Amino acid sequence: METYPVDKIYRQIEPGSVLLVSTQNKGVPNVMTMGFQMMIQHDPPLIGAIVGPWDYSYKALVKNKECVLSIPGIDIIEKVVDIGNCSGDSDNKFEKFNLTVTPASIVQAPMIEDCLFNIECKVVNTELVDRYNLFVLEAVAAWKNADKDKIKPFHHHGNGIFSVEGKTINLQDRMTKWKIFQD
Repeated sequence: METYPVDKIYRQIEPGSVLLVSTQNKGVPNVMTMGFQMMIQHDPPLIGAIVGPWDYSYKALVKNKECVLSIPGIDIIEKVVDIGNCSGDSDNKFEKFNLTVTPASIVQAPMIEDCLFNIECKVVNTELVDRYNLFVLEAVAAWKNADKDKIKPFHHHGNGIFSVEGKTINLQDRMTKWKIFQD
């Protein structure tokens, strides 16, 4: 074994698909790129999301307590990276990056049709926001873009490095304890 920089360990414990987070504040929508999130539980579906005061979307999330998490595919990876490299305080990112939006069914933030999935969320816990910038979100509605079934999501490994989901290994027959969660 050799030492490894602790501040780079997040690149090994990769949190999941890169997400786009849509918010709306005073009727003005914004979108940001997020690489740090996690599933917390299945029922109700809770998601932990790191959004800090350095993010323009932070104020809207604190104020309105809702957002849309969109899972982009590899087909728009360059847009997703570019969205993360500018701020909503000076750019209308939906226009700048030619994103196709549609109204959500429950929350005010828009969904992004260019993405594989859209998950409407409500903030249900903010106890860890001040200390860790961690919002607990409950998924209240979800949408799949059937036109993008063959497009893969991608994962962030830090410093501009991404991986694309690839080969799937199905071991459902071994999941005897968790059969209730299988599709």
